[in-house]
Amino acid sequence: MLEHHSPELPRSARRLVAALPSWPLEMVLTRALRALAERRPELFERLGVHSRCVFVVRPTDLDFAFSVVPHRWQGRVRLVRPETRGDVHIEGPLLSLLGLLDGTLDGDALFFNRVIEVSGRTDALLALRNAIEEAELAPSDLLGVTGRAGRLADTAILRALKALQNMAEPADPATSGAI
Repeated sequence: MLEHHSPELPRSARRLVAALPSWPLEMVLTRALRALAERRPELFERLGVHSRCVFVVRPTDLDFAFSVVPHRWQGRVRLVRPETRGDVHIEGPLLSLLGLLDGTLDGDALFFNRVIEVSGRTDALLALRNAIEEAELAPSDLLGVTGRAGRLADTAILRALKALQNMAEPADPATSGAI
Protein backbone atom coordinates (compact mmCIF):
# COMPACT_ATOMS: atom_id res chain seq x y z
CA MET A 1 0.00 0.00 0.00
CA LEU A 2 1.37 3.39 -0.96
CA GLU A 3 1.61 5.89 1.85
CA HIS A 4 1.71 9.26 0.18
CA HIS A 5 0.38 10.41 -3.16
CA SER A 6 -0.95 13.81 -4.11
CA PRO A 7 -0.67 14.49 -7.83
CA GLU A 8 -3.57 16.14 -9.57
CA LEU A 9 -5.40 14.84 -12.59
CA PRO A 10 -3.75 16.04 -15.83
CA ARG A 11 -5.32 19.18 -17.33
CA SER A 12 -6.44 17.31 -20.44
CA ALA A 13 -8.34 14.78 -18.31
CA ARG A 14 -9.87 17.59 -16.22
CA ARG A 15 -11.11 19.31 -19.38
CA LEU A 16 -12.58 16.06 -20.67
CA VAL A 17 -14.45 15.40 -17.41
CA ALA A 18 -15.69 19.00 -17.25
CA ALA A 19 -17.14 18.72 -20.75
CA LEU A 20 -19.25 15.67 -19.92
CA PRO A 21 -22.91 16.08 -18.94
CA SER A 22 -23.52 15.12 -15.32
CA TRP A 23 -26.61 12.92 -15.65
CA PRO A 24 -24.92 9.93 -17.38
CA LEU A 25 -22.18 9.83 -14.75
CA GLU A 26 -24.75 10.14 -11.94
CA MET A 27 -26.79 7.33 -13.46
CA VAL A 28 -23.79 5.01 -13.93
CA LEU A 29 -22.42 5.66 -10.43
CA THR A 30 -25.83 5.26 -8.78
CA ARG A 31 -26.42 1.97 -10.60
CA ALA A 32 -22.94 0.76 -9.64
CA LEU A 33 -23.56 1.67 -5.98
CA ARG A 34 -26.91 -0.12 -5.92
CA ALA A 35 -25.52 -3.17 -7.73
CA LEU A 36 -22.68 -3.35 -5.20
CA ALA A 37 -25.28 -3.21 -2.42
CA GLU A 38 -27.07 -6.18 -3.97
CA ARG A 39 -23.88 -8.22 -4.37
CA ARG A 40 -22.25 -7.27 -1.06
CA PRO A 41 -25.03 -6.25 1.38
CA GLU A 42 -22.76 -6.85 4.38
CA LEU A 43 -20.69 -3.80 3.41
CA PHE A 44 -23.72 -1.57 3.62
CA GLU A 45 -25.00 -3.21 6.79
CA ARG A 46 -21.67 -2.32 8.38
CA LEU A 47 -22.55 1.35 7.92
CA GLY A 48 -25.65 0.89 10.09
CA VAL A 49 -27.46 4.17 10.74
CA HIS A 50 -24.76 6.00 8.79
CA SER A 51 -26.00 4.52 5.51
CA ARG A 52 -28.44 7.44 5.29
CA CYS A 53 -25.73 10.07 5.80
CA VAL A 54 -24.72 12.37 2.96
CA PHE A 55 -21.03 11.95 2.13
CA VAL A 56 -19.73 14.82 0.01
CA VAL A 57 -16.57 13.76 -1.79
CA ARG A 58 -14.80 16.68 -3.45
CA PRO A 59 -11.98 16.04 -5.88
CA THR A 60 -9.96 19.24 -5.52
CA ASP A 61 -8.78 19.00 -9.12
CA LEU A 62 -12.33 19.04 -10.51
CA ASP A 63 -15.03 21.70 -10.46
CA PHE A 64 -17.70 19.54 -8.83
CA ALA A 65 -18.19 17.15 -5.94
CA PHE A 66 -20.02 13.86 -5.48
CA SER A 67 -22.88 13.61 -3.00
CA VAL A 68 -23.18 9.96 -1.97
CA VAL A 69 -25.91 8.41 0.15
CA PRO A 70 -24.93 4.73 0.47
CA HIS A 71 -28.33 3.47 1.63
CA ARG A 72 -28.25 -0.03 0.12
CA TRP A 73 -30.52 -0.42 -2.94
CA GLN A 74 -31.78 3.15 -2.44
CA GLY A 75 -28.27 4.58 -2.56
CA ARG A 76 -27.58 7.46 -4.89
CA VAL A 77 -24.73 9.49 -6.29
CA ARG A 78 -25.19 13.05 -7.51
CA LEU A 79 -22.78 15.56 -8.97
CA VAL A 80 -23.05 18.73 -6.91
CA ARG A 81 -21.34 22.06 -6.33
CA PRO A 82 -18.14 21.77 -4.28
CA GLU A 83 -19.66 23.81 -1.44
CA THR A 84 -22.65 21.47 -1.01
CA ARG A 85 -23.36 20.60 2.61
CA GLY A 86 -23.37 17.04 3.88
CA ASP A 87 -22.82 15.01 7.02
CA VAL A 88 -19.23 14.17 6.03
CA HIS A 89 -16.85 16.00 3.69
CA ILE A 90 -13.80 14.39 2.12
CA GLU A 91 -11.54 16.49 -0.12
CA GLY A 92 -8.42 15.68 -2.07
CA PRO A 93 -7.03 15.05 -5.55
CA LEU A 94 -9.18 12.61 -7.56
CA LEU A 95 -6.41 10.04 -7.99
CA SER A 96 -5.82 10.01 -4.23
CA LEU A 97 -9.55 9.58 -3.55
CA LEU A 98 -9.71 6.68 -6.01
CA GLY A 99 -6.68 5.13 -4.29
CA LEU A 100 -8.57 5.26 -1.00
CA LEU A 101 -11.52 3.48 -2.56
CA ASP A 102 -9.55 0.58 -4.00
CA GLY A 103 -7.15 0.34 -1.06
CA THR A 104 -3.95 1.18 -2.93
CA LEU A 105 -3.44 4.28 -0.79
CA ASP A 106 -3.45 4.62 2.99
CA GLY A 107 -6.07 7.06 4.24
CA ASP A 108 -4.25 7.82 7.49
CA ALA A 109 -1.05 8.70 5.63
CA LEU A 110 -2.96 10.91 3.19
CA PHE A 111 -4.76 12.64 6.04
CA PHE A 112 -1.66 13.25 8.17
CA ASN A 113 0.30 14.45 5.13
CA ARG A 114 -2.58 16.84 4.40
CA VAL A 115 -3.25 15.35 0.98
CA ILE A 116 -6.88 14.82 1.94
CA GLU A 117 -9.03 16.78 4.35
CA VAL A 118 -12.03 15.43 6.20
CA SER A 119 -14.70 17.12 8.27
CA GLY A 120 -18.14 16.44 9.64
CA ARG A 121 -19.49 13.48 11.57
CA THR A 122 -16.51 11.46 12.69
CA ASP A 123 -18.64 8.43 13.57
CA ALA A 124 -20.04 8.26 10.03
CA LEU A 125 -16.60 8.78 8.50
CA LEU A 126 -15.10 5.96 10.57
CA ALA A 127 -17.98 3.65 9.66
CA LEU A 128 -17.39 4.37 5.97
CA ARG A 129 -13.64 3.92 6.30
CA ASN A 130 -14.05 0.59 8.08
CA ALA A 131 -16.57 -0.66 5.51
CA ILE A 132 -14.28 0.29 2.60
CA GLU A 133 -11.21 -1.26 4.22
CA GLU A 134 -13.08 -4.47 4.98
CA ALA A 135 -14.48 -4.63 1.46
CA GLU A 136 -11.09 -4.85 -0.29
CA LEU A 137 -12.75 -3.48 -3.42
CA ALA A 138 -11.38 -3.85 -6.90
CA PRO A 139 -12.60 -1.90 -9.93
CA SER A 140 -14.50 -4.98 -11.12
CA ASP A 141 -16.47 -4.97 -7.85
CA LEU A 142 -17.69 -1.48 -8.58
CA LEU A 143 -18.54 -2.42 -12.17
CA GLY A 144 -20.24 -5.67 -11.23
CA VAL A 145 -17.99 -7.72 -13.50
CA THR A 146 -16.84 -11.15 -12.32
CA GLY A 147 -14.64 -14.02 -13.46
CA ARG A 148 -12.20 -13.58 -16.31
CA ALA A 149 -13.93 -10.38 -17.48
CA GLY A 150 -13.52 -9.00 -13.97
CA ARG A 151 -9.80 -9.80 -13.89
CA LEU A 152 -9.37 -8.18 -17.32
CA ALA A 153 -11.30 -5.10 -16.18
CA ASP A 154 -9.18 -4.83 -13.02
CA THR A 155 -5.96 -5.07 -15.00
CA ALA A 156 -7.07 -2.53 -17.61
CA ILE A 157 -8.45 -0.02 -15.11
CA LEU A 158 -5.50 -0.27 -12.73
CA ARG A 159 -3.11 0.23 -15.67
CA ALA A 160 -5.11 3.24 -16.82
CA LEU A 161 -5.02 4.72 -13.31
CA LYS A 162 -1.28 4.10 -13.10
CA ALA A 163 -0.83 5.85 -16.46
CA LEU A 164 -2.89 8.81 -15.20
CA GLN A 165 -0.79 8.92 -12.04
CA ASN A 166 2.37 8.96 -14.16
CA MET A 167 0.95 11.79 -16.28
CA ALA A 168 -0.41 13.63 -13.26
CA GLU A 169 0.83 17.03 -12.34
CA PRO A 170 2.38 17.40 -8.90
CA ALA A 171 0.03 19.18 -6.56
CA ASP A 172 1.09 22.62 -5.39
CA PRO A 173 3.01 21.96 -2.14
CA ALA A 174 1.76 25.23 -0.71
CA THR A 175 -1.84 24.05 -0.94
CA SER A 176 -1.55 20.28 -0.58
CA GLY A 177 0.80 20.05 2.36
CA ALA A 178 3.08 17.73 0.40
CA ILE A 179 6.61 17.46 1.65
